[in-house]
Formats: sequence, C-alpha cells, structure tokens
Amino acid sequence: MSAATDPKFSQLLAAAAAGDTRATDAVFPFVYAQLRALARRQLAQVRGATLAPTELVHEVYLKLREGGLSGVVERDHFFALGARAMRQILVSRARRRGAIKRDAGHFVTLSPEVPATEQATIDVLALDEALSALAAIDERKARAIELRAFGGLSFDEIAQVLAVSRATLARDYRGAQAWLYRALEMSS
Repeated sequence: MSAATDPKFSQLLAAAAAGDTRATDAVFPFVYAQLRALARRQLAQVRGATLAPTELVHEVYLKLREGGLSGVVERDHFFALGARAMRQILVSRARRRGAIKRDAGHFVTLSPEVPATEQATIDVLALDEALSALAAIDERKARAIELRAFGGLSFDEIAQVLAVSRATLARDYRGAQAWLYRALEMSS
C-alpha cells in the first residue's frame, strides 16, 4: 500500500483541511517519496532544468503550505494541487531566468511516450501561455495537459481527478494536444 492510499493519509488530509497546522506539516513527509517521484519524472522532461527533484518538492511544500490545504480531502485533489504548484514553480523560475527568447527557457514534452529531447520539447513559458489560452476555451482540457505534463499523473489518475471516463479523457487529451501544437506553432 502506498503512503497516499493509506487511511492515515486521508485522516491527515481531513485534519489539514479543517485547519490543523500539525496535520498539514505531517501530510508532506507522509507522501514525500511520491512527490519526489513526480518531481523526478517532471524534471526528466524539462531540458535545462536547474532544480533537483528534492528542491522542487521543497518548493511545492512551501507553496502548498502557504496556500493551506483547506478543502483538500482527497488524495487526487492533493496531487492535482501539487501538479499545479510544480507548473507555477517551473514557469516562475523560467521567467526569473530572463528567458527572452523562446528557446532560452525550459522545455517539456506533451506526449507521454516521447522522451524530452531537443526536437520533442516545448518551451515551458510558451506552453504556460498556450495553456492559459486553452483554459479560457476549455478548462478541463487545459487541466488534463497540466496534470500530465507538469504533474506526471497517469491517465487513470487524471480521469479520476477530472471525474471523467478514460475514453472522454483520451478524446480531450488528443484535442488539447492538437490545439496546443497549433497554438505553439503560431507563436514561434
């Protein structure tokens, strides 16, 4: 049984959601290994990343602790927040590094089957901009890409977070990929 599926994790999340700061502090060590694995997968897709997985997890911890865990009572919701925090951290770092040219930033891949090579990567800043535009049109499709590209969640986990069937998620994901590739081509 993984730490995040352990009933104690659910109890800690419930207590953290109720405002118990000790429970909030206890949640992160409980799932540290899983968060680190997510960070490692995410950073493996990012070309030119200057963060180590441990550093990214610590930044996620600080961001989520600062924002609080009120309302987060499910494992999937917790990891979805972690995915969003990873996206925000990577985008923020890319902006801070002064990525003026598109190819001066960090890169990720939209395809789970394709490793992040120079030819198969996308600028994190450009992707963030395109995801924001997609979210204005279709929030669910944008969230699916965010959860996969930035959170490393499996398609089954994403379907559960978004409360859709696997078939619906597959259609949404293909549509979102096509839309994003067009948007990214037009921006380059």
